[in-house]
Amino acid sequence: MADILVLNGPNLNLLGTREPTTYGSATLADVEALCREAAEAHGFSADCRQSNHEGVLVDWIHDAGAGFARGEVAGIVLNAGAYTHTSVALHDAIKGVGVPTVEVHISNVHAREPFRHHSYLSPAATGIVVGFGIAGYRLAIDGLAAKALADGRLRRI
Repeated sequence: MADILVLNGPNLNLLGTREPTTYGSATLADVEALCREAAEAHGFSADCRQSNHEGVLVDWIHDAGAGFARGEVAGIVLNAGAYTHTSVALHDAIKGVGVPTVEVHISNVHAREPFRHHSYLSPAATGIVVGFGIAGYRLAIDGLAAKALADGRLRRI
């Protein structure tokens, strides 16, 4: 079974307690459970990880590239948090490995502070889901499954 790699960046370990009016009351454990359920509905597993360190996220994306080449990784769901707005390294990693990647944001970043309106990841991403709360992760997984099916990397029985 192929994995969908779900990567969460800085401060997402604080979900449920950090700015609940912006991010809601769901915890990172809730996000991970939702992702596992959504992935399993498509015949995938979800490998969920979180790091507050940019280089760790880059390394995980590189590893996913090798897994994608072997048919072990179907795609990446990436909520890079604040690194979305600052990280050329994450942009380059996504472009470099060629793994279908969906950028996810729990809040509508375009309705927030102006510095959040620019994403270094969007030009490298396969798709973007913004502003649907943690349900955005399910939408991202549904999108990756549809892409895998369209690309012939997933077969329905």
